[in-house]
Amino acid sequence: METTQRPWIVMKFGGTSVASVNRWQSIVKIIAACTAEGNQVLIVHSALSGVSNLLETAIKETAFGEHQKTFEQICKTHVELCTAMNIDHQQLLDSDFHKLQKLLSGMELTGEASPMVQAKTMAIGEIMATKIGAQYLLQNQIQCKWLDARELLLATTSKKDTDHDRFLSANCDDTIDKNLQQKLLQTKSAVILTQGFIASNKNNETVLLGRGGSDVSAALFAAKIAAKRLEIWTDVPGMFSADPKYIASARLLKDLSYREAQEIASLGAKVVHPRSFPPVRRASIPVHVRCTHAPHLAGTKISDMPADSSPRVKAITVRSGITLISLTTSSMWKVPGFLAMAFSAFMANNLSIDLVTTSETSVTVSLDANQSNEDEALEQLTQDLSSLCKIEIVKGCNTVSLVGRGIRTILHKLTPTLELFTEHPIRLLSLAANDLNLTVIVDAEQAQLLAARLHDVLFDIEENDLVFGPTWDEKTPTKNEQLKQTEWWQEKRQNLLELMADRNSAYVYDLETIDQALQRLQNLRSIDKCFYAMKANAHPKVLQRVIASGTGIECVSIGEMKHVLQHFPDIDRQKLLFTPNFAARTEFEFAFSQNIKVTLDAIYPIKNWPELFDGARLNLRVDPMRSRGHHKHVLTAGDRAKFGIPATDIPQISDLVKKADAIVDGLHSHAGSGILDPDHWSDIGSYLAGLKEYFPGLTHINLGGGLGVPERPGGTALDMATLDAGLLELKKHLKNIGLWLEPGRYVVAEAGVLLSRVTQTKSKYQSRFIGIDTGMNSLLRPALYSSRHEIFNLTRLEQSNDTRRVTIVGPICESADIIGTDRQLPKTSEGDILLIANAGAYGAVMSSNYNLREPAAELTI
Repeated sequence: METTQRPWIVMKFGGTSVASVNRWQSIVKIIAACTAEGNQVLIVHSALSGVSNLLETAIKETAFGEHQKTFEQICKTHVELCTAMNIDHQQLLDSDFHKLQKLLSGMELTGEASPMVQAKTMAIGEIMATKIGAQYLLQNQIQCKWLDARELLLATTSKKDTDHDRFLSANCDDTIDKNLQQKLLQTKSAVILTQGFIASNKNNETVLLGRGGSDVSAALFAAKIAAKRLEIWTDVPGMFSADPKYIASARLLKDLSYREAQEIASLGAKVVHPRSFPPVRRASIPVHVRCTHAPHLAGTKISDMPADSSPRVKAITVRSGITLISLTTSSMWKVPGFLAMAFSAFMANNLSIDLVTTSETSVTVSLDANQSNEDEALEQLTQDLSSLCKIEIVKGCNTVSLVGRGIRTILHKLTPTLELFTEHPIRLLSLAANDLNLTVIVDAEQAQLLAARLHDVLFDIEENDLVFGPTWDEKTPTKNEQLKQTEWWQEKRQNLLELMADRNSAYVYDLETIDQALQRLQNLRSIDKCFYAMKANAHPKVLQRVIASGTGIECVSIGEMKHVLQHFPDIDRQKLLFTPNFAARTEFEFAFSQNIKVTLDAIYPIKNWPELFDGARLNLRVDPMRSRGHHKHVLTAGDRAKFGIPATDIPQISDLVKKADAIVDGLHSHAGSGILDPDHWSDIGSYLAGLKEYFPGLTHINLGGGLGVPERPGGTALDMATLDAGLLELKKHLKNIGLWLEPGRYVVAEAGVLLSRVTQTKSKYQSRFIGIDTGMNSLLRPALYSSRHEIFNLTRLEQSNDTRRVTIVGPICESADIIGTDRQLPKTSEGDILLIANAGAYGAVMSSNYNLREPAAELTI
């Protein structure tokens, strides 16, 4: 077949996809397979992962003459990839290194980094990366022609464009370009490689297409050469119904329309840049989003003929960094032109508005995220509008959007979600004019929780659904790769199976893993005292390890205090805390009789039993009014939570403490559980430090617990180094006030597994069930908190490649007795042992004899 007759396939590879030899080995196979089918391939690829950020940093550092280290890091990144590929980097890249050094030195010398010079500098990242890629393809028998995108794409300009617009955020038209087509054919090469992100203007100057420009470049090339399809190759297997990092049940979106995909991308999904869709939509070129390291997966197809065009919610997205502005005045009612006057002030201050809601006396708008010089612009906006209305600014909000075709026609189906908004107060609600999204704005800490709960309520997927595919775990090969990281229960698998030889169900706790968690806590330089929240797991051998590490123990009931004293009668009482909630007077009396430090959680005890507190040194639990956590039942702050004293009651309780001749020497707060934001505890500390004026005897601040753990093997872990650094910074301002911490689940969750024997299997229409010996009588968290625990067939762990989708249930006579829904397990038989991971916390301590079934026993290993 002649080259001129072959259809074009445009392939875009992102920075992560081109940054390692392993990925390039996969790229070689992808290209070879495509050309073998009789196609020509135009490859568009980005700078190496992280290099564009380094180039931006280097440009900023030239103002202070501090760019050399960043320059060296940029060079090192490219040299290391060349070395791994057996490419002579000196011959290939030295001229580009020299050019980059010269540009940076020029900016340092002149003290100026004009948009034109910035564009020249940033383009070098794409140029170097594509030179390496082309050379590697040639080494691997892919006859490839390298072309400079600045000779292929011409940017358009207008008189209104600023220098920033012209050089750093340029536009190109997407009409068919016969000259470009002819230029590509003249290379007589079936594979052409060029750059994303860059183009030139009519003066032959380098321009950039803005961040995300490589996706846009690929779409422009596809439209201009009338490509058969555009393939976006990334490090994920397609677009999903939610972010799989936060919502494990997120489903692959197999088939979407252009407008749906663009809406999902615009509202927070980061797989494909939203500006890449208009060119291919106008040219009716289908887009396929694929995974570079798993090219056998079909990914997401985007076209003007989606498989399912019926009205339904297809995705839930979250955007962060949203600023909300409310304009209030009674004089706007029936006044023509009020909005025009108000919005002209936004335009004058170069502030782009996203969402708008109005009433007779107020207008609330949100701003597009990441606007330059936003703080200065908002300050000027406030002054400009001061004579027109009262202005209130709320920063740090998030949007949560339901995205899909025909949202208005399915509002009645959203009824079950409305109850969620009672626990997640919304600041703004907007139904899009294009009928493609319903968006709410909430406080940042509420967004992912709300998104997860909306996803649980709205997405009930049937098998062979035209739109929704498998979950992330089912779709990607990463699960087995994660297991290769070796969890403790993998190393001790045989021991666990032997323990279960004559048992049907048991919790097993690995004491070494507990020791490791305790050591990480002891390594925190910022923390003066650490107390283990024993409600997470009260097993005596667990408590023994806690005490041996020097960690104290926090109790929440008289039963827990007696349990500790029974097993460890000689424990230093300074190592014990009592933090009750609505406890009886007798429990306070017992704590004081044992010289155990008490935390006061409400006004009632000290107001009605002041004699108990005579001479006592107390902690005071304050409600920070900022809930955090993965479910409403683990949120322990806010006006709907039963914990803590509201800040408005602080003056009153301060007086009551004085009257009782007591001293508050510690302030305590706890906002929730499962928190992975390392800044949370420094935020809490700052909040509590602001109350010290009421308590002159303050010696410590108890930051509470809630330290999150990865929800799956290989999942995101809490960054303890960042947490520690933030608290050390806080301590600089606290003088002699110490910091305490109260972790519970962090210490024991990963150390525990629940093992249970399979009793039966069942198929029912499209559903497959696996029944095990125990259920919510042993592990209540999935039913109570909608918690996800990873589940494995320990008996057949090595057979995990051949899997099927199943739901794991217990024997309790309740519909909620479900341990895990839609999980991938190998073919499972009666007698197999299933392992439920991360079950060391809030498992056995919450078990019951419901249905008169004995809960799982507890063992240590």
